[in-house]
Amino acid sequence: MKKKNLAALLMAGTMCFSLLAGCSNSGGQTSNPPASDPGTQDSQPAVTDGPNGGTAGGTFKLGGIGPLTTDTAIYGKAAMNGAQIAVDEINALGGPIQFQLQPEDDQADPELGVNAYHKLLDDGAQIIVGSVTSGSGIAVSAETFADRVFTVTPSGSSVDVISGRDNTFQVCFTDPNQGTGSADYIAENLPGAKVAVIYRNDDAYSQGIRDTFVAEAQAKGIEIVDEGTFTKDTQTDFSVQLTSAQNKGADVLFLPIYYQPASVILAQAKQMNFAPTFFGVDGMDGILTVEGFDTSLAEGVMLLTPFSADAEDERTQSFVKKYNELHGETPNQFAADGYDAVYVIYEAIQAAGCTSDMSTADLCEALVKVMPTISVDGLTGQGMTWSATGEVSKAPMAVVIRDGVYVTP
Repeated sequence: MKKKNLAALLMAGTMCFSLLAGCSNSGGQTSNPPASDPGTQDSQPAVTDGPNGGTAGGTFKLGGIGPLTTDTAIYGKAAMNGAQIAVDEINALGGPIQFQLQPEDDQADPELGVNAYHKLLDDGAQIIVGSVTSGSGIAVSAETFADRVFTVTPSGSSVDVISGRDNTFQVCFTDPNQGTGSADYIAENLPGAKVAVIYRNDDAYSQGIRDTFVAEAQAKGIEIVDEGTFTKDTQTDFSVQLTSAQNKGADVLFLPIYYQPASVILAQAKQMNFAPTFFGVDGMDGILTVEGFDTSLAEGVMLLTPFSADAEDERTQSFVKKYNELHGETPNQFAADGYDAVYVIYEAIQAAGCTSDMSTADLCEALVKVMPTISVDGLTGQGMTWSATGEVSKAPMAVVIRDGVYVTP
């Protein structure tokens, strides 16, 4: 299969498969987040009386956890920047519900994530937005479960972040859903592909996506001709993995990894004159911002994402404009995840009728109860709903990089 066929295949393909998590909309509440300029709103959204009695209101303290330094800072900064925009919008409405957001740096490290969490508790945080990455998120959600602190993770996608923890809910797809969705898309839109996989075997995110991708690929009859692995300490040289994939005739290279090692793979593949179709997942979002990276190397790269900054709906364009004005760059998926996380919390507080003077534990129990009943329209999904186990239900889409931007086919 030649890369020149990719555009035609993408135009023919439709990325609208649903990754349902067994949620129900009945009796739920639908959110329509305001545009990024709250001054354009004709009226404030109604605030309902919840099961706790009385109208929801007060100033709620949100604690954000994610990598704000080190090479994964692009994820944490984006998520917290997006969350802050949502906080500012809601506060500008002047309604009874107000928010304060305090971000803390965990450097994508589980131990530092737990330290950040305890600092936030000491500082009065009532609800946690985080952690942004799965490794830290697994450690943090264990703590919040024990302490009964309501938690929404923007992008901690491992099932272990939510497994057995009824108070943690995801805005992002789970890793299994990403693996299954990727295999389904390749089967439908890149038929006859010979697929090689390169994944990081010491990372829960990468391993989890790989496992479900391989299982679904086998079920769909996709030929996997090669698999290569690496670790955090060996992600600077992929010549062995790429040579093996090339020698076995791979014409699609599936990369369930983050953008940093992906940028190295693209550069080394170019040096080898190896030009398969590169297919990634949401961790690839950010590759165009790698310092010193030749973005032409990413031409034609495909990835699954719940958000595209070039979408033409008013909500997305308003958010992109505001983010550009504040931060001088186009927001990635993680920024949109952070933004949606705050609106999810906002809707849950309204549905539960919570007030900021409730104890953290009582607040947690009230929000846990209503989460499976609400529906939220956000940047990363329309009509998002949640199962009682914390999984979100929404449909992803495929994007392709063209001329240095993400384009929806």
